[in-house]
Amino acid sequence: MSDDNNRVSRRNVLELTAGSLATAGATGVASAKPEEKVEVNVGFKNERGLGAARQSATDVVREFDSIDAITVELPKKAISGLERNPNVRYVEENGTMEALGETTPWGIDRVDADVVHANGDTGDGADVAIVDTGIDDDHPDLQANLGAGKAFVECGSGGWTGNCTFYGNGNDCNEPWSDDNDHGTHCAGSADAADNQEGVVGVSTAATLHAVKVLDCAGSGTFSDIAAGVEYVANQGWDVASLSLGGDSGSQTLHDAIQYADDNGVLVVAAAGNAGPCTDCVKYPAKYPECVAVSATTSDDQLADFSSQGPEVDIAAPGKNVNSTVPGGYTEFSGTSMACPHVAGAAGLLMAGGDSNDQARDQLASTAESIGLADNESGNGLLDAAAAMGYDSSDDT
Repeated sequence: MSDDNNRVSRRNVLELTAGSLATAGATGVASAKPEEKVEVNVGFKNERGLGAARQSATDVVREFDSIDAITVELPKKAISGLERNPNVRYVEENGTMEALGETTPWGIDRVDADVVHANGDTGDGADVAIVDTGIDDDHPDLQANLGAGKAFVECGSGGWTGNCTFYGNGNDCNEPWSDDNDHGTHCAGSADAADNQEGVVGVSTAATLHAVKVLDCAGSGTFSDIAAGVEYVANQGWDVASLSLGGDSGSQTLHDAIQYADDNGVLVVAAAGNAGPCTDCVKYPAKYPECVAVSATTSDDQLADFSSQGPEVDIAAPGKNVNSTVPGGYTEFSGTSMACPHVAGAAGLLMAGGDSNDQARDQLASTAESIGLADNESGNGLLDAAAAMGYDSSDDT
């Protein structure tokens, strides 16, 4: 099979599948047999609640450093008791979210990032975390900007087959956080590919990129994996978290982590989702108010037909036929996943200049360009990186 055919297969695999979680019952585990064990996230109010979760567990999967939640495996019959415990806030299935679509950088010019670069702003000093499938650790357009990384899923395994070669990716996982899918590397390039006269250039060009690997080679990760990644970004004191992932079902554990990150100065940017055409279908976590929810536009300033829309959308960015980095080269992907890192890169530019996460969010919103789309389609308008940085953004065509 050709590389192109493998790549197409992988795109199809990355289509959102989390909608099935919505029918799983109040705890998401109603269909399990009584004797079966299930993996759940338990939010607790105090040490008694934590103790109850541990006592019910047959295995502790994850303990968080900063949010009041624990991920455990336990028998289904133990769930009802935990739900009734006054010291427990919630019990939820540890479901999954998926990487949101693909196909890419006419967009850099359209959001006037080239104007920013010409004025000497590069994002140097900002830390931008790509919370995704990882980043190619030796890509020539990204290597100079790579900082620390961390993996919350194992590189080189996952998906239905347990073998990433099924998805056609040849990345050897030189680091635990290496990209074994393509998606995270693609997002990283749009956010912050270096201006090195090679390949492509990002909205930001010299921010420090951090790979936070929460999705496996099939583009899938649990709520707990993703929450742990967001918590990690906050605890490192980094500026921006770019989340090109989502699902139909919310997670209180993930929301806790996002609230924690927001409270600790992280600007969390999230893809709105690829459920379009629709009128009110923004995915989680973009649906959460702490996130900057990003819809996707085409090169002629139309809303991309796949883009989710709804009242939660804050801003639009280029998302169709976006050219960016992938392990071993470059390719075009389309999706709100591709729009999201444009905004993350612009946030990096602002926060490198000293803006807080709240100031950066307000500046991106107040300087967005009106392109004639409805509020639920583009929020405040199309990202304008030059205007956000205080430059003349007349280069809009």
